[in-house]
Amino acid sequence: MEIFTFFLKAIRHLQSFVSLSGLDLSEYGSYLFLGLLLLVLLPAVILGILQIRSRIYGALASVGMSVILIWATKLGMRYFVFFVVFQMALILLYDVIRRRTAGRLLYYLFLLLSLAPLLVYKFSSLTGSNLLGFLGISYLTFKTAAMIIEIYDGSISNVNGFRLFYFLVFFPTLSSGPIDRYRRFEEDTERKISRHDYLTDYLPNGIRKIIMGIGYKFVLAYLIHTFWLVTIPSAHTFLNTMNYMYAYSFYLFFDFAGYSNFAIGASYILGVKTPPNFNMPFLSLNMKDFWTRWHISLSKWFGDYLYSRLTLNFLRKKIFADKHAASYAAQIITMLTMGFWHGFTVYYILYGLYQGVLLVLTDIYERKVPFHKKHKNRFGYQIAQVIITFHLVCFGFLLFSGYFFN
Repeated sequence: MEIFTFFLKAIRHLQSFVSLSGLDLSEYGSYLFLGLLLLVLLPAVILGILQIRSRIYGALASVGMSVILIWATKLGMRYFVFFVVFQMALILLYDVIRRRTAGRLLYYLFLLLSLAPLLVYKFSSLTGSNLLGFLGISYLTFKTAAMIIEIYDGSISNVNGFRLFYFLVFFPTLSSGPIDRYRRFEEDTERKISRHDYLTDYLPNGIRKIIMGIGYKFVLAYLIHTFWLVTIPSAHTFLNTMNYMYAYSFYLFFDFAGYSNFAIGASYILGVKTPPNFNMPFLSLNMKDFWTRWHISLSKWFGDYLYSRLTLNFLRKKIFADKHAASYAAQIITMLTMGFWHGFTVYYILYGLYQGVLLVLTDIYERKVPFHKKHKNRFGYQIAQVIITFHLVCFGFLLFSGYFFN
């Protein structure tokens, strides 16, 4: 109890210090956080070299970092605690129930309950109240909803309470993703890592990703924002609009990819191989290819848990007789849902609709246009595809930025 009291007082002092000093403690958003991150990761390095699995340390570090990030920065600590307790109880209870019944009504009820905190937060944000909101609520909700779905499918059984807790509070991916899967995370935390593997794989790759994160976010994104993006005149002329479109697209990529590299690097050092989130998206051949390269974990989440299931249901219930029509409807709904997830504003919804329509048109073009079939393997044609796709992507980001509504 004395240790807990001391820890509580320390966090309160930190909260007051951060508030009064104006320091930035946002995850991967400041040099102060990077210094704190290095201090937290150092014991994990020592444990890795000693071939001691760091699950317990990783969980304790995650709790400490989550408290610092959420409480010390006044970002909804009580909602975060409620969310973790509520979702753990929900998942563990459904895990028990699922072994006895595969009833769909119960499944839909538990899935809705797992989504409820995020839905409450999103709808309350329309009034400015941000009820139940805290740092990382969206990514954590994706994790928990996926678990309910996979428990129903039978892919997950006998959920372990400690591993579930560690999965939910794992701090490297708390606010910015990538969105991990419970089964993959569980396998990583149970795998024995030799000293050789840690020193030749986990540690160097973790350091490399963190260095990439520094280069992306604190160098390239900073330079683009400071010397390009904010210098563009506000008048919506054609040249200004094009200039802003390119600047914002590059800034968004390097800032977001920087966050992801930090998260992946920290995860590796803790012995968890969090999956990649970006793979040279501006070199995509078409929009389908783009969504296998941009925010990969989110794309896969929507693809696995919404798009594919919608398509199958449309076909099974004969809502659409043609498989392509079913796929197109599912793509539009999926991308619109992604737009609504970003926010209930016109430009996010337009962005989702735009992406859905592009995916449909891409498929139609590749299936029905002889010119594409004839030239798709030619280098010059592929270069043209990359250039066209790049500009379609950038215009989508221009919509996403809300530029036309400012």
